[in-house]
Amino acid sequence: MTPQLTGRLLATGEGTDLVLARGFDAPVADVWASLTEPERTALWFGPWEGRAAPGRTVRVRMAFEEGEPRSSVRIETCEPPRRLVVTTQDAFGSWHLEARLTETPGPHTEFTLVHHLAGTEGLGEIGPGWECYLDRLVHAREGGEPPRFGDYYPALKEPYERLRAVPG
Repeated sequence: MTPQLTGRLLATGEGTDLVLARGFDAPVADVWASLTEPERTALWFGPWEGRAAPGRTVRVRMAFEEGEPRSSVRIETCEPPRRLVVTTQDAFGSWHLEARLTETPGPHTEFTLVHHLAGTEGLGEIGPGWECYLDRLVHAREGGEPPRFGDYYPALKEPYERLRAVPG
């Protein structure tokens, strides 16, 4: 597998968004379950524990990171099965993330991940990381050999560092 840069940067009134998308030939409710059910997130991102609800915090074990660190994830907005907004907090800082799902006839579901960035520092690591995780999601749903971060980094480091934001 040759990893591809699919992310784009959008300038917003608040800063910069990194936007990545993947499509699935599945109903929106099924893709939503891949993003929100701990036994399914464990297949591509990591399992989580806690009581999930807006305003509450769950703990995610980053199962595919060295040392499997844990991250606190505060659920800001949850609008099943279309939109989930969270803020993560761990030893590396805080990230503001948004998942958007749109279903079209088929059924086909477009999953868009928006990482609301405070700045573009570290984009050469962040972008390849999200590419890998989203491709892991594809493989968790469709089967096959899951990708490894080493397939994406450093191969996509420089292309991500060269990205420039376009007006959103």
